[in-house]
Amino acid sequence: MNYRNFLIERFNRRDAHIAIVGLGYVGLPLAVAFAEAGYRVTGIDLDEHKVNAINRGESYIEDVPSTLLATFTVETGSDRVLSSRASEQGDAVGVMPAAQPQQLVDAPPGPRGCLSATTDFSVLTTCDAVSICVPTPLNKTGDPDVSYIASAAEQIARYLHPAMLIVLESTTYPGTTRELLLTQLEANANGWRVGEEFFLAFSPERVDPGRKDWTTRNTPKVIGGITSACLDVAIACYSAAIETLVPVSSPEAAEMTKLFENTFRSVNIGLANELLLMCDKLGLDAWEILDAAATKPFGFMKFTPGPGLGGHCIPIDPLYLSWKMRTLAYTARFIELASEINTEMPRYWVQKVQDALNDAGKPVKGSRILVLGIAYKKNVSDLRESPALDIIHLLEEKGAQVTYHDPHVPSFQYEGMEMVSVGDLEAALASADCVVIATDHDDYDWSMVKAHARLVIDTRHVLAEKA
Repeated sequence: MNYRNFLIERFNRRDAHIAIVGLGYVGLPLAVAFAEAGYRVTGIDLDEHKVNAINRGESYIEDVPSTLLATFTVETGSDRVLSSRASEQGDAVGVMPAAQPQQLVDAPPGPRGCLSATTDFSVLTTCDAVSICVPTPLNKTGDPDVSYIASAAEQIARYLHPAMLIVLESTTYPGTTRELLLTQLEANANGWRVGEEFFLAFSPERVDPGRKDWTTRNTPKVIGGITSACLDVAIACYSAAIETLVPVSSPEAAEMTKLFENTFRSVNIGLANELLLMCDKLGLDAWEILDAAATKPFGFMKFTPGPGLGGHCIPIDPLYLSWKMRTLAYTARFIELASEINTEMPRYWVQKVQDALNDAGKPVKGSRILVLGIAYKKNVSDLRESPALDIIHLLEEKGAQVTYHDPHVPSFQYEGMEMVSVGDLEAALASADCVVIATDHDDYDWSMVKAHARLVIDTRHVLAEKA
């Protein structure tokens, strides 16, 4: 049987069953996008709280409204019936395991009832495609931690079957899809061949949390397949949910594309941060210079300084690339220098706090310091790698009494820190010896901040622009 054509036809008819492994900031929006396209979608996550929330139609991600999620979840959607996947594949199923898998089918067909979640990987026996959207952090030594990918690969390999597409979306170093994922799948493939019986591709996520203009659906998506057939099947799968697909020659090309995109941002933000450091020494206003430079209509792209890098991509992804290059005896100097500068920015701003308090005749120790915004960027609740947390930690090390306010983060626990956002912002501003603006949420009334705060360290230059 031609499994390539079989899968493409299923994707074109929108009657395929798709699994999403990992239901975080990437996986849940992707699951909803596939559901909106008409696919039957099952999300898989080991976090029972996430699974239960999804099945109740309750979103925990700001980019996915609960009203939208509830439109597609099982408990609010249509009834389901089981039909044999084997009956659709006919005699070709002879190469499959003896126990023929079953597949969920909407009855009656319609948009409701096509998204559910589970902690059980055995649902993969019924799936035509699976997208892997698991974290790829750094370990304690600063090297890539691909253990989540390896764990997902192990589970998928257990339930691998002919006519199955596997797509890795997690950002990682060039070679991961082929060297780690394909190797694991082939070890359990019962003689099935990639590009013939099963299909494998890499298509990096490009999620920008909190953004309204560029979403999962309209952000162009890069795809690279292990073989040309793998690419064809992956394109057929994603074309229903994504408006623009960008095929490249290989998974390695797609992996490198994603790393270069984020390295570009990291290096240029590092350059903007170094501009701030240099202007500080020269007695110049870095933002004035950036605004003036941005008037050049060609050959310049504006990046701005800030408290440091945060989020699930920009601080981490370039280090995946520099690690890979070190294994090839090459030092990625731009990447490592930019990372060094960006990582040191919280210390720079803490020193600014200390200097400002000294000028006011107060030591840092014992001073009441209010941090405004602790998410890694404005209008989201994501704390991953947030430089605001480093600022809080460094100030507490110096003996400051630190509180915070963030309309998106009412409380948090992070690496031994446990804090609750202050309730009365106006009173907190008035009582603070120093206010540090770390995240410029649109919710804030900056004129009110300016009116009530006695001393402000503005890492985002927002008061000059908006107050």
